[in-house]
Amino acid sequence: MESLYDEEQRRVLMRFFKTAEGEYGYGDNFLGIKVPQTREVVKAARDIPTEEIPELLMNPWHEVRLCGWLLLVDKFERNATKRYTDNAQAIRQRDDIVRLYLQYAERANNWDLVDLSAPKIIGHWLLLPTCLGGKEAGLHEAYKREVVDGLAHSTNLWRQRMSIVCTMKPSQQGDPSWCLRYAEMHLSHPHDLMHKAVGWMLREMGKGVSMDILRDFLERHVHEMPRTTLRYAIEKMSESERSMWMNR
Repeated sequence: MESLYDEEQRRVLMRFFKTAEGEYGYGDNFLGIKVPQTREVVKAARDIPTEEIPELLMNPWHEVRLCGWLLLVDKFERNATKRYTDNAQAIRQRDDIVRLYLQYAERANNWDLVDLSAPKIIGHWLLLPTCLGGKEAGLHEAYKREVVDGLAHSTNLWRQRMSIVCTMKPSQQGDPSWCLRYAEMHLSHPHDLMHKAVGWMLREMGKGVSMDILRDFLERHVHEMPRTTLRYAIEKMSESERSMWMNR
């Protein structure tokens, strides 16, 4: 990956991901590699042992860490197809990836690293059988809530973002409960990146599950929502309805 270094693209990415002093990405270092190039590396390295991936996640280069997260996504998805949903070995491998993801979560220290990994690993795991949390099925669901609650209650911005963006996958499968739980929890979050994430997930929930559920949420919270959150949430509505909610 270091051989793909591109100084001009590096400067573009440093500005785009807000790496100046005082900005949310301060201190991050970029090689100047575009995401499609990183995905080509992932494709070539997809059989790397899972235990070697932390070396990538701990790397100072942003794109190398992205490569590590995308390799975990690839491994998770290969063990999460319909054929392997209830396969005992696949369940263990998925659970190992989730544990690894949570252990190194703070290395996903910008919004792209979170958004390209959390929905496809944590979000997908919420929908699948797991052995984590105990032997009884009821304990597994409670454990999943504990995991996402732990991310939500963290003091780390990126863990907090994981807790809301991971709800995309359940929403796509028709379950609005995860989105509603964490959207409400983060509604008064002070950071603009969370305002955008909450609004984005509400929009996806409305689109994937029910616009009426979204409207009900807005009815209860429109007066306390950050305007950015509201703008993102209503993006798929008609112009007249968007105007109505913004005026409210």
